[in-house]
Amino acid sequence: MFSLFGPVHITTLCIIATTSFTTIHLYRTTCDKTQKTIRQLLAICCLISYPLHLTLALIAENALSLENKVPFHLCDLAAIICGAALLTQRSRLCELAYFWGLAGTLQGLLTPNLTSTFPSPAFFSFFWNHGFVVVAALFIPLAIKWRPEKHALWRVFAITQIYVVLAMSLNFLLKTTNYGFLHHKPEQASLLDLFPAWPWYILLLEFICLLLFLLLNLPFSLKSQK
Repeated sequence: MFSLFGPVHITTLCIIATTSFTTIHLYRTTCDKTQKTIRQLLAICCLISYPLHLTLALIAENALSLENKVPFHLCDLAAIICGAALLTQRSRLCELAYFWGLAGTLQGLLTPNLTSTFPSPAFFSFFWNHGFVVVAALFIPLAIKWRPEKHALWRVFAITQIYVVLAMSLNFLLKTTNYGFLHHKPEQASLLDLFPAWPWYILLLEFICLLLFLLLNLPFSLKSQK
């Protein structure tokens, strides 16, 4: 049974933090050719998250629900976007990777919707996906020196609203899915337990999402004003 902020959880978070620091440091202190290799390897780690999830489930002979077969959770999409952003370095992809990775996926790392602990395939798959998304989200501004454009925050927030509508529509049509945790709260302990009941917690999530986006954009706004 997975224990929130137990020894395994804390150790895993420390490993992810160390991986992030080491990757950024290596990128900053190596030549262009090595930098390209680091960026490509990190992109691959993000892009294989979903295939790895399916492979580990097959090895463990776990029957996957429809929700786990179709990668439409925000963190699943963020992993794909992070991989594409690292490979192309396109600003629009980088802004999605940055805001979604640190405002959304980081919260998943801190309060995982997970029952199995180390060394289960589900544990490994979950932290691989979420861990590398957060590493990439930090890597993009701190290593490759990407900076958000003027209206990036509002553009990403608008795209997030499109995701909310699509996820809620899929949940309604498929009945058995809970993409974005927009149908009901996670089964495991999470910050949403402190929120009001459905659908009111969704409105509160929208407010917190915008607040986090503003905070993530703040360092760049302050720097541009100097």
